[in-house]
Amino acid sequence: MSFINNLVSLLGLTGAAYAACSNVLIDDFSRPTPSGLNSLGTWTSDDDSMSNITLTGGILSFTPKPDSSSYFYETLACYQAATKGYKALSLTVKGPKDASFMVEIQSKQACTDKEYKSQWVVISGLTGSPQTVSIALSSFTDANLDGITGFVWSTYSQFSGYEFSNLQFTCNEASSSSAPSISSTTSTRSSVSASQSAPVSSTSASASTSSTSSTVRAAGTSPSASSFSTTSARSSNVSPTSTSRSSSASSTGRVSNAQSGSTSRTSSTSSSTSRARSSSSSSTSSTSPRSSSSSSSTSLSTSRSRTSSSSTTSSRTTLSNSSSRLSTVSGSVTAQSSPASSSCSNLLIDDWESQSRLTFLFYNAMLQPSSDDGTMNKTEVASNRVKLTPNSKDSYFYSKTACTNVQAKGYGGISFRVKASRGTTFGVQLASATTCSGDDTDFGFQTTSELGWTFDGTEKLYSLPFSKFTTIDLSKVSSILFTTLSGPVQFGPMAFYCGTTPSEYVVKTLPSTPVSVSTVAAPSGTAAAKLIDDFSVQNQNSLGQWHGGDNEAAVTWVKGKVTIKAPDADFAYYSQFENTCADMTRYDGSYLHIAYSGSNKFTIAMQQHNSQCNEAIAPFPETWDSLEAARYATGNNIYIPMSHFNIVRTRVVGLAFKGFYTNEAVTLTKIQIVSSVPNNVYIPSKMPSGNLVFACKRPNSIAFAIDDGDPTYAQEVMEVIRSENIKVTFFTVGAPLRDPSTNLSNIYQDMMTQGHQMALHSYTHPRMEGLPNNDAIAWEYKQDIDAVSDMFNGLKTKYFRPPFGNEGARMRQQLVSTTGNSDAYIVNWNIDVEDWLWATSPTPEKQLEAFQRDLDKGGSLVVMHYLYPSTVKYLRQFIQMAKKTNKQLMRVDQCMGDPEAPPL
Repeated sequence: MSFINNLVSLLGLTGAAYAACSNVLIDDFSRPTPSGLNSLGTWTSDDDSMSNITLTGGILSFTPKPDSSSYFYETLACYQAATKGYKALSLTVKGPKDASFMVEIQSKQACTDKEYKSQWVVISGLTGSPQTVSIALSSFTDANLDGITGFVWSTYSQFSGYEFSNLQFTCNEASSSSAPSISSTTSTRSSVSASQSAPVSSTSASASTSSTSSTVRAAGTSPSASSFSTTSARSSNVSPTSTSRSSSASSTGRVSNAQSGSTSRTSSTSSSTSRARSSSSSSTSSTSPRSSSSSSSTSLSTSRSRTSSSSTTSSRTTLSNSSSRLSTVSGSVTAQSSPASSSCSNLLIDDWESQSRLTFLFYNAMLQPSSDDGTMNKTEVASNRVKLTPNSKDSYFYSKTACTNVQAKGYGGISFRVKASRGTTFGVQLASATTCSGDDTDFGFQTTSELGWTFDGTEKLYSLPFSKFTTIDLSKVSSILFTTLSGPVQFGPMAFYCGTTPSEYVVKTLPSTPVSVSTVAAPSGTAAAKLIDDFSVQNQNSLGQWHGGDNEAAVTWVKGKVTIKAPDADFAYYSQFENTCADMTRYDGSYLHIAYSGSNKFTIAMQQHNSQCNEAIAPFPETWDSLEAARYATGNNIYIPMSHFNIVRTRVVGLAFKGFYTNEAVTLTKIQIVSSVPNNVYIPSKMPSGNLVFACKRPNSIAFAIDDGDPTYAQEVMEVIRSENIKVTFFTVGAPLRDPSTNLSNIYQDMMTQGHQMALHSYTHPRMEGLPNNDAIAWEYKQDIDAVSDMFNGLKTKYFRPPFGNEGARMRQQLVSTTGNSDAYIVNWNIDVEDWLWATSPTPEKQLEAFQRDLDKGGSLVVMHYLYPSTVKYLRQFIQMAKKTNKQLMRVDQCMGDPEAPPL
């Protein structure tokens, strides 16, 4: 980038505003935390980039880090400042005497654009006293003042305390009559000088040269591809409102809108991958991995920030000096086991074990950041393989490697299997860091052509010998990045290999234990047959009751049959028995018979009404039992003993076909209850499926069950809970718990000492019933169980909250199996604060309305996250609203009346 070398003085706020215009606050800094929603309802934060930051009494106080990486930003929703008559940006600033900092404006030509344009000014000449800095918007000659998407304050020249307050658009432009003359400096940035004649003065600024860059993904949008720099941000679980940025003394970060939320139908944790831009000394970006004709270098930065840790950066640097590359090439190598050595064994980077670990939590097997930052069209994980389908040559994928000293450990390179079509090409970058706590600083880049790699559509083992990457520090290898992919590629497990001979990391999978299906007798019942549905009518079953799906687009009805092609594991198709409660106990000796064709990879649930048979009372349904269709299938018929549905069968609502774990279609032609089964049908024994609960069992009780959040807010959450004198339950995801940078294990240990309950929430936060097989489900449970046990002194718990509330027969059976407890609890909720829907919206107060609505229905079991500042802000009100019911607030195990729970 380049900047105009100008020096402009502070100017007083004079002149008359247009009659139709009145100043508008962008941020009055009245929220409880530095990160949150500003006065215009859009996101503002420092992304933990400051050394210290607080917000008290309408004043934002902060201390930048001395590495020039600190910044603060305010996002705007494509604000029309010109149309509204605003002339200047005004901010009250107090900073060190003679300090300076940079202000950036971001704007789009059209609000639907995927790119924004940036311009910068430098504010200089601070006095050490409060000053009102006013920047004329007309100074930004290349900005669209009717499409402003954000402002960023960065690049502080001194690293002691600053204060910001009263940020607003003003109708008056600073008067030019009082401006001193403009003088040139040797700085490459435009400079704005602050008048030192008064303790409170104003500054006006002129614009710098502009630079264009791709925008960050905002809520509900797809991230645009970038050939210059991108950043992925994540907190301990997945902070939906976090933005990360890498910066250096010669770069200015350009942070655009990072506010994001989830539109998940069932609720629960939402995620986002937001990215910030960092520019080098050149404002030109290249879409090519290297250019033989250019002597300048471009870089691709990939970094991720976590709470309580500094962000790390991996940059692709193109080398114009071809002699720095070795002339030898490495082609595909023969797979072999790791060499026998007492001092070295292959070190796994990623075994592609879990889709959600990679694309929801953004971890590799080392629990290090790994992501495509949303640049790929698809990133699919299955069978210990990842398939990357690029959107364009700007797509990339990276994996951090924990600053590994490959020299000391005897590693000679990185190996992994690759499957790609003939003619496919891509680039590979390795990077190292000067210090393991800092950003990547040295880079080596090779194309597949330079490596001698060719592909023919079959899977082969390939290696990246470190001898090809002479420009990196082999004592601190910190990342691997794949870029400029010409087409889809599939990678197998990726690992550092020992010695100079490439070898393959072989995933050690335990053979699945053959499951012997025990059968039970199938005596005939005495009740007459009952037809539930023959699908002769489109919108009702044979009982005259409703039947239909969550998403009618997934259902195709033709007279006499219905075909279901479920989009995901959350979808369900229902057939209701009664408007209120149906007493089905007369059929206890009978069998549910379903005639079908196609897939049987789904769950059949029988739903139980609440005790008052009133759908206006929460919960409705009260619970259900889920059975695995495939276990009960013989040919194209499913026979299930009615007694296998472990519910109160005097209060049946109906059936639900749910938990589809493939996209294969199933066609249903008849649902009925029959008294006997054919001679060739064997009935499997009933497998225990635990307790699915949506409400407390103890009378007059309410339990706050809180899922993982952003550790930034953990202390505030604890203070509210402590001051309100209640005990709660925290459901924790295992992978972030093991990640020391999140500090979650220490936070939760402290919570446990204060009497709060810890419980399970999976290892990588997938839709559990959507996982492909029992082994994948069991892996999630076992990893989470082990993490909780390891972090909390051997703690064992039988309480589990399924991510997204997703439930089905297989995940229930596996929960019982892996916990060894047939009384295991699957804990859902009947009070949803709907933080996933409202927390980052312009109306976050609707969380209070949602809480009160469900409370009024008799709700007793809460779901919420401490991911969002607005939700944390309302936590005390939620608790006080619950207390007004005169019910007792307690932990989940206590509200279930668990005899193993601590006494109230």
